[in-house]
Amino acid sequence: MVRRWTFAVLIVSSGIALAQQTGRPDTAPPPPEVHEAPKPPATLAPDATGLPIDPKTYVIGPEDIIAIKVWRDQDFSGVKGVRPDGKITMPLIGDVQAAGLTPDRLGAQLKQAISEYIKQPDVSVEVLQVNSKSYTVTGEVNHPGRFPLVVKKTVFDAINDAGGFRDFANDKDIVILRADGKTRLHFNYKDFVKHGESKKNQNVILENGDTVYVK
Repeated sequence: MVRRWTFAVLIVSSGIALAQQTGRPDTAPPPPEVHEAPKPPATLAPDATGLPIDPKTYVIGPEDIIAIKVWRDQDFSGVKGVRPDGKITMPLIGDVQAAGLTPDRLGAQLKQAISEYIKQPDVSVEVLQVNSKSYTVTGEVNHPGRFPLVVKKTVFDAINDAGGFRDFANDKDIVILRADGKTRLHFNYKDFVKHGESKKNQNVILENGDTVYVK
């Protein structure tokens, strides 16, 4: 009798253990892999300063990036890089001079040329990125680097755009080196801030290729 009872207990225990093993695994399944959605390709960045480019006054230069938009016509529309020779290439038209013209002037010339293929085309030109005109701020400023020269820029504004001075900067003798490598101009930032309008003639207007050096 005892043997039968023991044998029954063993059968029941084995059945419970088997049910536990088949009904609930010892370890949890690994979490499903998470895949990030692919990011869209980066688009062409606009001018780094975010300043508006006046289509009536800004003069396009070599290596600038421009967008030509012809209303309801994709063949003539598109993004163009101005070549070192100052020209762009347009479908059917061929090479067109872009450097030395304002966006509005270039748009007017393109409209005339495209009129041979489209009746009364609506043409606009936008500068997306300025690469032809720039200045550099270096030395004891917080954010040294090369900056696009989009609008009239003074040395005072350039220093502020570069994050201002570091702790041990000499703000009394800022050097502006022209692109010719020979002409040196000097600017006393501290004196300009102190006297303001009376010292405005010392606030040098930067030219393409200038380097502002803060000692």
